[in-house]
Amino acid sequence: MTSYRVQVCSSPEELARLCAEQIATTIDQALGERDRCQIALAGGDTPKAAYTLLGRQHLAWDRVDVFLGDERWVSPEDPSSNARMLRETLLVKPEPGSAARFHPVPTELADPQTGADAFAEMLQTVCPGRPPQLDLVVLGLGDDGHTASLFPGTAAPRVVDRWTTIGEGKGLPRVTLTAPVLSAARRVIFLVSGKGKQQALARLLDPDEDVQRTPARLVQPGSEVLVIADQGAAATQ
Repeated sequence: MTSYRVQVCSSPEELARLCAEQIATTIDQALGERDRCQIALAGGDTPKAAYTLLGRQHLAWDRVDVFLGDERWVSPEDPSSNARMLRETLLVKPEPGSAARFHPVPTELADPQTGADAFAEMLQTVCPGRPPQLDLVVLGLGDDGHTASLFPGTAAPRVVDRWTTIGEGKGLPRVTLTAPVLSAARRVIFLVSGKGKQQALARLLDPDEDVQRTPARLVQPGSEVLVIADQGAAATQ
């Protein structure tokens, strides 16, 4: 059974700092054991400040491969693009993080399925193992219990025979990593912020919670999951 450790932060600044520190530490440890480190990051607004801080860290970024856990099927220049958000935070030049090797979801291809297949092939090429094993996955948590683009009531959470699939949420198709890939990661961090996430966080931590109602519970790595939450999200814990 997956175990969780919740660390509560008193401010947005502390949440960003702690998240950046945890990612940087994981990268350093991975690079101490292997030639390269592979990480998959969450999109959305919550991690922006953390990624900006992380990009300023003087790590061996030229040995780090960066993926996204999911991406909306939009142009890389669209304001809602997670790739754009990473380019404006972690990967912004001339900060050290800009030296990382970024592998975006190829949303310039013909359709989401083609993009998902290409993303899966790229992931398998870069990351060893079946499923590919990332050193770290950073995930968000939706107020409906979704993570990445594994939304409740859709087919994506049930996909176990592929590394990527199409998620449907909030009116846009998305390319997402599947639960087997997320669960294969050596380390998983959830980043949870806001009072609107209280119920979702409680459900994530409930061992009896239905994974179909809260697909975030499908992420079941072999190691302890760190949940970094602000006081609003963690009020009931």
